[in-house]
Amino acid sequence: MKNLYKILKPNDVIGIIGGGQLGRMLAQSAKRMGFTVGILDPGENCPAAQVADWHIQAAYADAVALRQLAEKSDVVTFEFENIDAVALQEVETLSSIPQGSGILTITQDRIKEKEFLQSAGVSIAQFAVVENAEQLDAAIAKIGYPSVLKTTRFGYDGKGQVVLKSEADKAEAMKLAADSICVLEAWVPFTKELSVMIVRNQKGEATVFPVSENIHINNILHESIVPARVTPGVAEKANKAAHQIADALQLVGTLGIEMFLAADDTIFINELAPRPHNSGHYTIEAMNVSQFDAHIQAVAGLPMPTARQLSPAIMVNILGQHMEGTIALREEKADWSFHYYGKAESRTDRKMGHITILTDDQEATLTEIDNTRIWNGGTI
Repeated sequence: MKNLYKILKPNDVIGIIGGGQLGRMLAQSAKRMGFTVGILDPGENCPAAQVADWHIQAAYADAVALRQLAEKSDVVTFEFENIDAVALQEVETLSSIPQGSGILTITQDRIKEKEFLQSAGVSIAQFAVVENAEQLDAAIAKIGYPSVLKTTRFGYDGKGQVVLKSEADKAEAMKLAADSICVLEAWVPFTKELSVMIVRNQKGEATVFPVSENIHINNILHESIVPARVTPGVAEKANKAAHQIADALQLVGTLGIEMFLAADDTIFINELAPRPHNSGHYTIEAMNVSQFDAHIQAVAGLPMPTARQLSPAIMVNILGQHMEGTIALREEKADWSFHYYGKAESRTDRKMGHITILTDDQEATLTEIDNTRIWNGGTI
C-alpha cells in the first residue's frame, strides 16, 4: 500500500467514498483542519458534495471512478461499509486507505463478524448459520424462540431481519432464508441498547467517547442519551470491550460498536460499524472533539486527542416525517442545535437531520422532547 503512514499537511487531499450525511460531516471536519476534500458518490447534489471541493459523480463500484479518486487523493476514507472490498483492494495500490479493505470483509458479513468477535474474546448472542430455508428448522431447534433471523449482508435500520417469537413467525422467516444466507441469533433480553465510539490511529493511539444509551423506534435510532444511564462498572466494561475489539482489528479510523446490556449487567456485542455512527453525532456539540474530527485526525496520521465531555447531551434524529415540525420548532428552542443534511427529497423514515440538546437534567429534557409531540405522532 502506498504511503500508509503518511502524515497529511494542510491542503493535502482527503477523498471520501460516500456522499451522505456522514461524508458531509467528515468533509466539514476536514475542511476546518485545512484539508482539500473530494467526494465519490452517484448522487448529483449529495449532502457531502455540497461542502466538498470536488465531486466525482459515479457508482461506488465504478473501477475507473475509484481509480480517479485514488489518484487525486493523498488519503482515501469511506463513510459507509457497503463498498465492494475487492474494488477497494485495487485502490489501495494507488493511494493510502488507512482504514483498509480488510475491516470491510469482516463487517460486511455477519458470520465473519461474529467469528471475529468470538476470537476477540467478547460476549455475543448464541447464533446458527442458515444457508437456505431447509436449514431453518435445525437452527430454530438449536437457538429456540424468541430469536432473530438476519441476512448476513446489507442489513441496516432493521431491514433484512425477521423476529421469531413463536412458530407463527416461521413462514416469514422462511421467505428471508430462501432468498439470502442468514444467521439466526438468540434474542438477548436486554435492559438497554448501548454504543461506544472508538477512533484509533496507525500507532494504536485511541480516542474513546462516552457510552451512549440508544432508544430505537421501528428499528431506527430515535434518541441517544449521553452519558448512558448505567453504572460506572457497566461503562468500564463497555469501554474495555471497545478497546479489545479495536486492538484485535488493528483499527484505523472510527468504529461504532453496538451493544446490548442484559439484566445481570453482561454486555453482548450486537454489531460493528467501521465508520462514524449515528449515535455519535452528539459529539459535535457535547465533546471537546467530535467523532468526525477524531476520524480525520486518525486517517491523516495525526495524534489522537483525549475525549472530554463538555456537557451531558441528548441527540434526537430528524426523519422525513419530522421535518415540518422541527423546522417550526427552531423558533422555540434557541438552545437546541439543529442539523439538516441538505437532502433534496424528504420521505418517511429517511434520516434528514438531527438535534443535539445540551442538558444538566436528562429526564427533564426527554420529557421536553416528548412534549413537542413531533416524535410521537403529533405536530406542534
